[in-house]
Amino acid sequence: MRYMATYDLMEAARNTNQWLGASALAMASYPATGLVPHPFFKMMAAWGEVTERTFARMVVKPDWAIPSVVGTDGRDHTIAVEMVLERPFGDLIHFAVQGRAPMERKVLLVAPMSGHYATLLRSTVASLLPDCEVYVTDWHNARDIPVSEGKFDVEDYTLYLVDFMKHLGADTHVIAVCQPAPLALAATAYLAEENPAAQPRSLTLIGGPIDPDAAATDVTDFGRRVTMGQLEETAIQRVGFKHAGVGRMVYPGLLQLSSFMSMNSERHMKAFSNQVMNVANGKSNDRDPHNRFYDEYLAVMDMTAEFYLSTVERVFKNREIAKNEFIVAGKKVDIGAITNVAVKTVEGAEDDISAPGQCVAALDMLTGLPDGMKASHLEPDAGHYGIFAGRSWRNNIRPLVLNFIDANSGERKKPSRKSKKANN
Repeated sequence: MRYMATYDLMEAARNTNQWLGASALAMASYPATGLVPHPFFKMMAAWGEVTERTFARMVVKPDWAIPSVVGTDGRDHTIAVEMVLERPFGDLIHFAVQGRAPMERKVLLVAPMSGHYATLLRSTVASLLPDCEVYVTDWHNARDIPVSEGKFDVEDYTLYLVDFMKHLGADTHVIAVCQPAPLALAATAYLAEENPAAQPRSLTLIGGPIDPDAAATDVTDFGRRVTMGQLEETAIQRVGFKHAGVGRMVYPGLLQLSSFMSMNSERHMKAFSNQVMNVANGKSNDRDPHNRFYDEYLAVMDMTAEFYLSTVERVFKNREIAKNEFIVAGKKVDIGAITNVAVKTVEGAEDDISAPGQCVAALDMLTGLPDGMKASHLEPDAGHYGIFAGRSWRNNIRPLVLNFIDANSGERKKPSRKSKKANN
């Protein structure tokens, strides 16, 4: 119960700050304040508007907000988000382009479950839609999932990906962004042994911690420094009475957000103070750069405690995937069993979350895959966000990924024994 009380206390603090912002905005917006020619009221209203929006966004799942895409016929085609597979902890959704024939490229975009919603990949989805049929893993907020639905850890996550790949078929091209990269690799290896015909055509791993020890970052240092007992005691709480998942053990989104922002606290403080001045001077709008970024950045979701803790322990501390010792549903997953799925890794030279070396380590683990089916790309001057959603993605990485997909869209070629031996 003490954890439940702490969870509700955090929500109470958030709610209070939202109320303070709304109250300041309302009080400073009374018509009578216009009789006093003093900038105090304008600044008070601006502070209230920014504060209310900031704290309100923390508990709202953002909309995909991709209204249309231009087709090859030059017309705008509206987008409908369709449910393909519905699961307790996450769904498989499809961005159906109305009035357009199905595209030859079929892409499964595996979104991270690392504190933010799948909508973090909105710009990635929008950039792929003109050329691909896009499917996305849409993970649920753990606070909204009843305890009766059971647990959800890294093995369950991997099996979800297995089910999604099976459903979409062997002509699928998988793109895994950040956190799910090692689990997408494990899911493909699982299929290689259990159901080879269901493997995707290609697998693109973007900025993921395949081998966290390959290059140290603040994230990997934290994982080494903190014991599992300390982590469970300080990060895990029970969902409060207000939500459907009452009693479920989670790593709260609000706690995650405080960790995110503390890493660059000065930059965030400056951004918010600048936004207050912009609002006061009438230079802000609903979709200005500040609001577009922070509406997404501040929208956080709870993760199940078992998923967070098993990720830290098994992926980062024990390096089970990097050591090829990962077990799913009682079966050891052999990365070397992947023999006919083309694999490409993408890294950013300035990535301070999954540093260069962590993701490309996957290629050395693919001992059964011919060298001709392996590829890697290191994007100069690109940070973590830029390699899947920023300028680097749009201008350089996206074309390379599409070319890689096209080069591996034909009939599968069974590797010869000679090629297998050469890679062992």
